[in-house]
Amino acid sequence: MTWTVTIPGKVSKKTKRLPEDVQDVAELLVLSLASGPIRPEWSHYGKITGRKGCHHCHIQRGRPTYVAVWREIGPTEIEVTYVGTHEGAVYGRLC
Repeated sequence: MTWTVTIPGKVSKKTKRLPEDVQDVAELLVLSLASGPIRPEWSHYGKITGRKGCHHCHIQRGRPTYVAVWREIGPTEIEVTYVGTHEGAVYGRLC
């Protein structure tokens, strides 16, 4: 089954301001999400506690560490809600 992955304009604009290598990895994640929201093959993948249908993973380690957050918004729909630094991620507000 193929999932539809949407990236809101605000998230897309912010992603374009990130380093090019981080953008490339974020694009690979989006392609991976087309297979579904559960992506254990990604570094530090996990569901966000207390937020139904919300997930996150690291897309680049180091300083700073970059993360992505996404949520299930329908039976076969995913919305990427954040791509950026780990320090800037407020997980509870991102889903």
